[in-house]
Amino acid sequence: MDNGERVKEKQEKRRFSFLYPLSYFCLLPFAFCLSACSPAYVLRAGYEEARILWHRRPITEVLARPNLDESTREKLKMVLRVCQFVEHDLGFKTSSSYQTLTEIAQPPIVYVVTAAPRTKLEPYTWWFPIIGRVAYKGYFNQSEAQQEARELEAQGYDTYIRTASAFSTLGWFSDPLLPQLLRYDGDTLANIVIHELFHATFYLNGESEFNESLANFAGHRGVIAFLSKELGDDATRTQQAVTAWENELAIASFLHRAAERLTALYESPVSETEKLRRREEVFAQVQEEFRHLPVTVRRNVDLATIRLNNAVILQYLIYLKGLALFERIYQQDGRNLRASLGEIIKAARSADDPFVAIRALAERTPS
Repeated sequence: MDNGERVKEKQEKRRFSFLYPLSYFCLLPFAFCLSACSPAYVLRAGYEEARILWHRRPITEVLARPNLDESTREKLKMVLRVCQFVEHDLGFKTSSSYQTLTEIAQPPIVYVVTAAPRTKLEPYTWWFPIIGRVAYKGYFNQSEAQQEARELEAQGYDTYIRTASAFSTLGWFSDPLLPQLLRYDGDTLANIVIHELFHATFYLNGESEFNESLANFAGHRGVIAFLSKELGDDATRTQQAVTAWENELAIASFLHRAAERLTALYESPVSETEKLRRREEVFAQVQEEFRHLPVTVRRNVDLATIRLNNAVILQYLIYLKGLALFERIYQQDGRNLRASLGEIIKAARSADDPFVAIRALAERTPS
């Protein structure tokens, strides 16, 4: 498919941009993806989703239990407040999501596969009806994810498999809170919920990087706004959330510099064999530089020990592209999160390339 055909395909799929997206932590196409997935894949996905929905219980019902431990109680109450906050203060579509908790003995583990050519920093994408092209694919079965990775590697791609903590039904159902999310601290949990609810509010078909990065921005800035309203700007938890966002920006900047070095290598006139040799040197340099970053910056990113390849780099970049642009727009709008998200969404919907539109918005001359 040439570039013109890809643009035309993207424009055609954008007609369905009112439909809901996939999740922060993984992509899991469900039963409506029959034409793109094997029957076994669809049946397994449908079974696991039905099991999750069947075991939902209203959070208000769970809170009424006298033997509920206090930590869980506080987190569940906070989730309800977060949902109310993003709906009323930020204008998100909650669709009754996160009003229930799935109580299941063995919550499903999702394995997410990403891939990329070995001498090109470009994600391999899967196409699904309705949602378009996406840069990752989720499995409930580890061996199936590994088989997908092996097949891609045999075709000459780098691959990466990770586990996911949550997934979404694209708004087709009222998504429940999964029990494993309660293991996170309250502020991380709030970030996840806000991120997922933003996905249900806005999504551009075929734009994985834009969707995930903007939701990442919304999650971090949303937590800060939530805590600021509840506790005040100077509260310790609010300041910790600000620091977490600053660290995310620092990691994004670091990885973008690494990506620029790799792209320069891959676009150079040397042979493919030489590119493969030199990229290992770049990966080693990136890991060494990463180890010298402040501990707080690299706390949640595993670049020091994992074996790097293009798929690993792109997996992180899916959530980190354009964060500085989003932040600049937020600052220009007087730190009004609802207003800045509204501007970003409007600009993104009006352009063939949302990042080009957002860059123009960020570089506008203040009136």
